[in-house]
Amino acid sequence: MFECFRGGAGEVLSRADYLADFGRVHQSGIRLLAKIERGQTFTEQGSPSWDAFASGDWAGALRLIEDERDSTAAYFRDAARRGLAFRRVRVVEFPISPYLQWEMNVFRLRSELGEEIRVLDARRIADLERDASVPEVIVLGRSVMYAVIYDDELKGAGARRFTDPDQVNRTTREFEALYAMGEGFPEFFEREIAPLAPPTTDR
Repeated sequence: MFECFRGGAGEVLSRADYLADFGRVHQSGIRLLAKIERGQTFTEQGSPSWDAFASGDWAGALRLIEDERDSTAAYFRDAARRGLAFRRVRVVEFPISPYLQWEMNVFRLRSELGEEIRVLDARRIADLERDASVPEVIVLGRSVMYAVIYDDELKGAGARRFTDPDQVNRTTREFEALYAMGEGFPEFFEREIAPLAPPTTDR
């Protein structure tokens, strides 16, 4: 699976070019935004909630997530009006990392408001990852997909862009296979995330 992402293929875009291209395609009338997330920790640029989490202010981080409810709801209302579905596969390892605990609280809000999220235990795809982990991928409609690039600080640094229709269609089918393997987000959250004590960070 995901063979087209091996070996650094794709057109490399800087972060600015990637965000501009993503925004253009996102507004072009696509019907599906599909995302696979595999890494267990990242640095989230421009997120006040992540900043609070990283500084050890867990209560503040949760409050700032909730502060995004109105804007997040507006995004998903607009997406529904345009016929755009947002589906995500989140691969998780155990024990749950502090970052993932924070992110799952972000996803709880997004799931409530319209994002279709399924959680996939990394142990279930061990056979698929014998040579390499599944990539961090975003598919936009039938026209383009991106493999996200991260720098040494795990900040988003750009993406590799793919536009070959056969590759996009194949990756969409592979995404759907992983999505079907995953567990519904609400059930996972209540069992694995809700009981956790506030996370600790190294910062």
